Amino acid sequence: MTQSAPSSSDTRPPRRPGPPDSPWAAGGTMFAGVLLFVDGVLDVFKGIAGIASDDVYARISNYTFKFDVTAWGWIHLALGILLMIVGLGILRGAGWARFVGVVLAALNIVANFIWLPYQPVWAIVSIAIDTFVIWALCTARTRPVV
Repeated sequence: MTQSAPSSSDTRPPRRPGPPDSPWAAGGTMFAGVLLFVDGVLDVFKGIAGIASDDVYARISNYTFKFDVTAWGWIHLALGILLMIVGLGILRGAGWARFVGVVLAALNIVANFIWLPYQPVWAIVSIAIDTFVIWALCTARTRPVV
C-alpha cells in the first residue's frame, strides 16, 4: 500500500513533533490558571494592606530596592488585578492569556524578589507559584483545531 502526498487543499496546520497532549498537560494549564488567579488575589491583599497602612510591613533601613510601602501597595494591587484577569482568561481558554500569563508571572517574580525583605514568607510563596505557572504555561501544548 502506498501513501499519497497530502493534497494542496489540506489546510490543516502541521502538527508539532512530539507526544500528543496528555490530560496531565491540560490539567497543568488549568491549575496554572487557578494559581495565577489566586496569586492575583494574594497580590491584591498585599496591595490593600500596603496602601491602607504603612505600619503593616516592616521598615527596611539599608535595602537597595527601598520603596515607599504605599507605592509597593499600588504596584501589588495593579499586578494583582492583572493576574486575576489573565488567570480567568487561561481558565476560559483564551489564546492570548498563555503568553500574557508567562510575562506577568515573570514580572511578578521580579516584584516579589524586590519585595522579599518586607514580607519574606509571602514573597517566596508568590515566587514559587509564579515559577510553576511559567513552567505549566510553557510546557503544555494545545492541539490544532481540525
